[in-house]
Amino acid sequence: MSTTTVRPLARPERPELLALLGRSPLVRITAGLPGPHPGFWAKLEGLAAGGMKARAAVSMLLGARERGELRPGEPVVESTSGTLGIGLAFAGQLLGHPVVLVGDSELEPSMRQLLRAHGAGLEIVDRPAAQGGWQAARLNRLRELLTLLPEAYWPDQYNNPDNRAGYASLATELSDQIDHLDILVCSVGTGGHSAGIIGPLRRRWPALRLIGVDATGSTIFGQPARPRLMRGLGSSIHPRNVAYDAFDEVHWVGPAEAVDSCRRLARGSFVSGGWSTGAAARVSAWAARVHPGAVVATVFPDGPHRYLGTVYDDDFTAAHGLDLARAADRPVEIPYPGAAEATGWVRCTRVTDPLPHADAEPVPHPERIL
Repeated sequence: MSTTTVRPLARPERPELLALLGRSPLVRITAGLPGPHPGFWAKLEGLAAGGMKARAAVSMLLGARERGELRPGEPVVESTSGTLGIGLAFAGQLLGHPVVLVGDSELEPSMRQLLRAHGAGLEIVDRPAAQGGWQAARLNRLRELLTLLPEAYWPDQYNNPDNRAGYASLATELSDQIDHLDILVCSVGTGGHSAGIIGPLRRRWPALRLIGVDATGSTIFGQPARPRLMRGLGSSIHPRNVAYDAFDEVHWVGPAEAVDSCRRLARGSFVSGGWSTGAAARVSAWAARVHPGAVVATVFPDGPHRYLGTVYDDDFTAAHGLDLARAADRPVEIPYPGAAEATGWVRCTRVTDPLPHADAEPVPHPERIL
């Protein structure tokens, strides 16, 4: 385990940074993903300072300050696979809080360097937990840090309603940039941005459909937990921020489909991103193709730069057995989330909260959908 933190020092507030929050561009995507489609709109959150999760990070810290849970200048600690870490580094500079992040051994070297460059302290756990994998291991170390830094605040992004509230500005921007919207496609990790924007957008467009995009191996929508190659998408726990009743359907996307989409985006539209972006783009293109005339929009959470050694690296994809030539161009359908285990692109139009059924008898030896 790599530790870098003793007791972080207070820092000055930088209120001028607030002008950089959000305000990301919206672009039309027509690149083949993998085949032709009518096009969809993409909100390029990777071009905003701190990325998409800066919105949530600022909201969570402001909420904690208003409630007296976070005093001026006191530290903030959080577990991250990278994207929220950048958002918290931004929020920490804006509001004057030192930030300590817990990552893991799979966090890219470039992301570690970037987080440290932005002034964040970084702790790295070097082995996954037996139950819950890297995510659980990071949270275990985070709880240890809270005993060492009792004055520190833990935003708990997966269960903090201020996470969702931070995306009200994203909903406003989408409403201002689009005249009409029929289908919204959202990747799901903490569940924050989908829950935060669907309510305001449905108040404007009541018939708006919401499609969730999860990773194979993620437990969020009722699939069994498996080791996941994709970071930032999916979860080994059940975040309370996920608005299950808001989704009309869910797609589980595999890493080959996400990588293939990212590379096609880069070649065909010049804008791209990482795992979440590739997965959401794949599903958005499919939605635009199977619903002719529908206006489809999605959110690209980040840009491509942290993924140059993974998503865009042929040696990485070969080492992990990703055959892009065989990436699926359409999903396999299952009737309910537990009907089969998704190991590739799978779609289900029945979305339920798995938590009330956590003690139910598991389906024995589920079929694996490739």
